[in-house]
Amino acid sequence: MSASLAAAADVLVRDYMAIQPGENVVITADTAGDGAVWQAVLTAAQRADAKAALMLVPPLPFQGRLADPYLTPPLSGAVLASDVWIDLTFPYLAGSELYDEAMKTDRVRYLLGGDMTADGLTRLFGKVDLDRYYAVHKGFDDLINGAIGKPVRITDDAGTDVTFTLGKRGFEKPRRGDKPGSYLVPGSCTMFPEVESVRGRIRVGSVFHEYYTPLAEPMVLEIDGKIQALRGGGSERFVADRALRRAAGGEYGYIIHFTHGIHPAARVTGTSFIEDMRARGNDAIGMGLPWWEPGGGENHPDAILTMQNIELDAQRIVEDGAIVGPTALAERARDLEPLFG
Repeated sequence: MSASLAAAADVLVRDYMAIQPGENVVITADTAGDGAVWQAVLTAAQRADAKAALMLVPPLPFQGRLADPYLTPPLSGAVLASDVWIDLTFPYLAGSELYDEAMKTDRVRYLLGGDMTADGLTRLFGKVDLDRYYAVHKGFDDLINGAIGKPVRITDDAGTDVTFTLGKRGFEKPRRGDKPGSYLVPGSCTMFPEVESVRGRIRVGSVFHEYYTPLAEPMVLEIDGKIQALRGGGSERFVADRALRRAAGGEYGYIIHFTHGIHPAARVTGTSFIEDMRARGNDAIGMGLPWWEPGGGENHPDAILTMQNIELDAQRIVEDGAIVGPTALAERARDLEPLFG
């Protein structure tokens, strides 16, 4: 194991998830993932004097509730007995019945790590000053959460042009995972639209439907309230069609989130959804039904567009993927650079 990988795993375990000596830590991973990641995280948890265990499972065919039939009692028992659950499966277990039961314990701290590779873990946790990163993250979230009900327009040079009204506040993403609840890998800020307000077209270059893949031919989504049509995408359009209809009860559903990548060290890999969506200038869109509403989607496909422009209430805040306003936030974002050495 490289020193840089071990150091990044230590940041994840000791700093970000605040794992303490004696805590029960369960790592879930699948056999298709990068074994160096779970090995590094397991070893880091042991260095932190936690009581750590690994649950290794075959790759899950679906995320969320659709994964429930594939989960075993030993895995469920280990998760529900844990203080910290680091989930490195992909598709991931967030949204499953097991995840819901873990959140109801009011004890478990969950990290959705997904399909991070060893290089991705090193970049996402080892090549960023998390305190400086969260100053930018909080500034962007505060800007969005202070503009609920305002219009947003997203465009790019590839033909994306979509408008919507900002809906609910984004989820709070604390600097440190030291309280019960659900946590994400640092690197992204989310805008939730009023789903019926979304209008326009979105051109995407990669998609996470039943698996994550770059597209040999870009796919265009036509939206008028609901997603009306998928065009292009080659053979992957048929998989996306199937996944969307499964997630939205036979229709395509809505655009339910826009998640803007701001991580200074993340790179576009074409193989890791968790890292690609966090690369600066990328935007992961969620599709299907709002999971926070009764009868909402228990899983949802995602797709990624790149180098977008974002206008909030007719003011440009992102240009070619970079934060450009307001001035104070733009200056903090410009100063946020990857760590080397």
